Amino acid sequence: MFTGIKKSILVTFDSMKYPNSGFFSYGKSLGEALLAQNNGRYNFSFYVHKRSIYTFMGKVALVYLSKLHKVIFPGRGNYELVHFTDQYCRLKPQRVTGKKILTIHDINPVHEKRKSEKKVNKHINKLRGYIAICDKVVTISHFVANDILTYFPEVKGKISVIYNGADQLNVPEGHAPLYKPQRPFLFTIGFIAPKKNFHVLPALLASNDFELVISGVETPYKDKIMEEAQKHGCADRVTITGTISEDDKAWYYKNCGAFVFPSLAEGFGLPVIEAMHFGKPVFLSTHTSLPEIGGKEAFYFQNFEPAHMQQVLLEGLKEFHEKNRAVQTMEYAKQFDWQNTAKQYLALYEECLAGQ
Repeated sequence: MFTGIKKSILVTFDSMKYPNSGFFSYGKSLGEALLAQNNGRYNFSFYVHKRSIYTFMGKVALVYLSKLHKVIFPGRGNYELVHFTDQYCRLKPQRVTGKKILTIHDINPVHEKRKSEKKVNKHINKLRGYIAICDKVVTISHFVANDILTYFPEVKGKISVIYNGADQLNVPEGHAPLYKPQRPFLFTIGFIAPKKNFHVLPALLASNDFELVISGVETPYKDKIMEEAQKHGCADRVTITGTISEDDKAWYYKNCGAFVFPSLAEGFGLPVIEAMHFGKPVFLSTHTSLPEIGGKEAFYFQNFEPAHMQQVLLEGLKEFHEKNRAVQTMEYAKQFDWQNTAKQYLALYEECLAGQ
């Protein structure tokens, strides 16, 4: 039990704007775990967008994001420590006093190669400014840590890795999604944008009866996915659902034949572990953090040539079922636990406040 005057800590969850986003899931899970593990140690306040206040209402003191905070933050000196939980920092580190911790999820613009060199450099320079003013820097994978050390070698000595957790989702009894596949299906989920690389997936439906279900916020990129489906003669077996509920997502994980995730740029890759919690075979690209997070329990596309991907899927499914790998896959996923993640952050808060 902790005694004495409690330190005040502000944790920013201002990226929790859209319920179907990765940052929303991350913030909700981390915030709840911090409160569960705190045990009276600190006085927490959460900095949130007004769209997400219901998530923590009544559980913790809330400070609402305001555009005025770009100029002045009234709570500037109210906190002994501020944890900026992502690199976008709507509340700028220079607007607060006290110790500062910054969690960086990725520097994907350098891997996506979609933005101009000028825009990428602007992103890097902004991040460099945030890093310079913070006492500790956390990344969500060793891959991202290596990226940070490559671009910002000055961060050595104050950087650490704390993996995200992954919620073990449950399907309510009797629940069925709005779109229920009529045959065995492959599933993937994420913002439907080029970096997710979903357009390579229809090729997996050749020479089998699988459907493909893709869920997430839609963009014009979905047209490219359907063009590929037409090319491979399987457009009638590809469904893009748009955003889905948590219950629908859990149903798809539980009932899919495999989870497929050919993303080109991930800081962590939360859906990978969510699918593994259900004991599902997962098929990933070898890009950025995915081999680190999927480990030896995942199967990997070494390239995106249709014949190669079809072979990996066929052989991977055969091996997974012949060796009954579902249980070891679920055991592997258990290490990514939000309560453990929160404990590591609380230890880092203590270390930072102690001036170590």
